[in-house]
Amino acid sequence: MRTLKHIVFCILATALVLISPGCAYMHVQRPLGTNFDNTQLGTKEGRSNAYSLLWLVAWGDAGTKTAAKQGDIKVIRYADTEVKSVLLGLYSRVTTVVYGD
Repeated sequence: MRTLKHIVFCILATALVLISPGCAYMHVQRPLGTNFDNTQLGTKEGRSNAYSLLWLVAWGDAGTKTAAKQGDIKVIRYADTEVKSVLLGLYSRVTTVVYGD
């Protein structure tokens, strides 16, 4: 009987974690700046990414310089960051998005 209670507890705890917001899947985008009254995006967009897998390895370059280079941007006017995560970070991607000319 004790084993059955333990199994039920583990199942309920796992279900609680998985239904919590953002635990199974998360995809959010937010600005990197705070001065929104003069925001000019520009005509070009560049992106750069960094990845993480199994909490063990990470690779990539999500820097603004790399994003600007990818978008052939000489003057950065604005930047966002975007985060995508699956199963509590089992797989993660961080993207920097820059806008400019």
